[in-house]
Amino acid sequence: MAGKIKAVTLDLWQTILLERNGHSARRNAIRCVNLSRAFAEIGVQVSAKKLDSVLKDLSSWLTSTWKLDKDVTHFDQIRFITEKVAGGTFSLERERFERLSLAYATPIFELPPYLDPASKSVLRFLKDNGKGTGLISNVGMTPGFALRRFLEMEGIAHYFDVMVFSDEAGVRKPNPSIFKLAAGKLGSSPSEMAHIGDDLRSDVWGAKNAGCKAIHLSTDIGIDKEAEKDPSSLVWISRQLSKRMEQGEVSADWTITSLGQVVEAIDLLER
Repeated sequence: MAGKIKAVTLDLWQTILLERNGHSARRNAIRCVNLSRAFAEIGVQVSAKKLDSVLKDLSSWLTSTWKLDKDVTHFDQIRFITEKVAGGTFSLERERFERLSLAYATPIFELPPYLDPASKSVLRFLKDNGKGTGLISNVGMTPGFALRRFLEMEGIAHYFDVMVFSDEAGVRKPNPSIFKLAAGKLGSSPSEMAHIGDDLRSDVWGAKNAGCKAIHLSTDIGIDKEAEKDPSSLVWISRQLSKRMEQGEVSADWTITSLGQVVEAIDLLER
């Protein structure tokens, strides 16, 4: 149904941020080395190899939570790691937490993803046309605060009126509440909001269930194909959750094959 779109939200990964082949695994290796050094600084000796095993255990725990469309805070992820490494009696005092948090969160800056080339022009179009502009992102091991900082460094954070990250909200797409949370922060009703993303279950089905319009970005560009074939990867795990829904089970209001087509899609949906 045509109607004025007051607000637009976008997914982050494989929509605005694109990935190179093999980078997910390399970033995980960096995280393990960083954590090993950080633990040594607080008096705990643990190898990067052991930490790789710990992060696999963490992935299993995250998966069990994600299946409920809920999420885990960054603090609880760090606490899980410290309990596996140093035992449940290990005191996670502020200085220790900050050292471990920094080691855990910074791999995205050491091996960064890249922006979709059309992202800045699309975001500028939305702002210039008075659309409330938001970001709704499920996170993995890189926390929302690090992603927010990364977008600042890339020069696009100022385009967003609202950024909602699953580790901060406690729920994940496709849970309708995360879309309604973003709509409320943008001063819009769900029916006046359109969401753009690449995942049929998380982005399209989730947005539609929340009462929003949904624009499906259907493309293979910017995907870490190695990670999508690795069952130990959070990328693979996320895709498996989404494979419970195939094309045809849910219908987007519009489908695009590149982010640059958002401008035309918004125009057509408002006619």
